[in-house]
Amino acid sequence: MHLAIAEAKLAGADDEVPIGCVIWHEPTQRIIGRGHNTRERDRDPTAHAEIVALKQAALTLGHWRVTDSVLAVTLEPCPMCAGAIVNARVPKLVYGCPDPKAGAVRTLFTLCEDPRLNHRVEVTPGVLSEDCADLLRDFFRKQRAVGKNGRSSQSE
Repeated sequence: MHLAIAEAKLAGADDEVPIGCVIWHEPTQRIIGRGHNTRERDRDPTAHAEIVALKQAALTLGHWRVTDSVLAVTLEPCPMCAGAIVNARVPKLVYGCPDPKAGAVRTLFTLCEDPRLNHRVEVTPGVLSEDCADLLRDFFRKQRAVGKNGRSSQSE
């Protein structure tokens, strides 16, 4: 999670919502994907930290199935990202703080563990939750202070 937090700080430094993600590949014992929000820079609504990291991991592995891995992200994934995690067949998800406005893993929906879907993800919530939440709180406090109120929630 510390590496995901480092990614989130990179996003914040670029005036992006500070959310970071890393994907650890258990067989090779190395990071195969990393990412942070780049929605503003790329003008891309899908450029969430998880999507960026999943794309990199798939390229690294040479296929779309990101199996034998652990995805760690600082904020509970939204519906798009939770769906991508399921579709990529990621076996394990670790996340920092919950997202009361868009959380699709445990808060609003349970996409990663829904028995109706063809794949389920083992979920570990709340890892370094306060550290992750502090990054978001500080970012939005600074945004409000300079009058940037276009992003009014902590969700991606």
